[in-house]
Amino acid sequence: MKMILSEKIVMLRKKYGWSQEELAERLDISRQSVSKWESGASIPDLERIVSMSQLFGVTTDYLLKDEMEETEFADGMTPEITEGKVITVEEANTFLEATKKYAAHIAPAVSLCVLSPVVLLWLLGMAGAKRGAVTENVAGGIGLIVLLLMVVVAVAVFLLTGIPYNKYEYLEKEKLTLQYGVSGIVEKAKETFAGTYRICITLGVVLCILGVVPLLIVSIFFGNNGYAVILATDVLLIVVAIAVWLFVWSGIIWGGFQKLLQEGDYTVENKAVNRKYEHVTAIYWCVWTAVYLAISLPTMRWDITWVVWPVAGVLYGALLAFLKIKNRKAERE
Repeated sequence: MKMILSEKIVMLRKKYGWSQEELAERLDISRQSVSKWESGASIPDLERIVSMSQLFGVTTDYLLKDEMEETEFADGMTPEITEGKVITVEEANTFLEATKKYAAHIAPAVSLCVLSPVVLLWLLGMAGAKRGAVTENVAGGIGLIVLLLMVVVAVAVFLLTGIPYNKYEYLEKEKLTLQYGVSGIVEKAKETFAGTYRICITLGVVLCILGVVPLLIVSIFFGNNGYAVILATDVLLIVVAIAVWLFVWSGIIWGGFQKLLQEGDYTVENKAVNRKYEHVTAIYWCVWTAVYLAISLPTMRWDITWVVWPVAGVLYGALLAFLKIKNRKAERE
């Protein structure tokens, strides 16, 4: 006998003798939510599915799979799915929660790297404009120390946050099979976040455009005032850092949905290309990082050299396209 999720919730609730209010209280939600689940008007999210499986003493597979009866899981057995890495609802939920935490740490760390030259530029500007007792050498020394400390903190965050998150690398490389019902739940979570993602990307682009405005105004009306130009450059870096935070935070979470659903950069074809040419992409970004530092440190023109990264991103897309074409040709041959 087949039973859909809404029917199973009703059956299990009555089996335990709970009213909708009592079940809602145990799940820390409203009675209206339970009513909508049982009527089929809405479906629970990943977290609630896991909570109900623990509360009712059944597996998430039993709740999600229409064609399976509870007795089939008496011995803890699950259906055998051999095509690709099998992702259960618990694994998907754990990954998405880990991705949110990862994004919350990595986004400010990346922004910190963008902000790292701000103090150095400000101190050098003050010293050059004779606005303080600090000499250029002292200003440069203090500024470099602050810059290095900010970069060290960012790198520490990358390592401390990235190493634990690396256990999910298989999602980027292996072919995945989502257990029944998981895809729909992930899709719903993605749709819920889609509005936030669009706002973050749009706002980030707007900030990047507006951030250049103070620098243009100063360059036009105060071109001979080096201190004003430096302050405008600092404003630009601060605005760009905020935009980068929005891009990185929303992009990581959006990428988490795409990894599970194997969309965008994480389709089966793209995974095959990434596995085959992962050493090429690693070298690519190392080279661009070296180029950025080689240009920025001697010239100290951080207000201009940041353009290296958009250029690198565009060329990286072209590189991936070339590698995909090359991979297809090799497969046909």
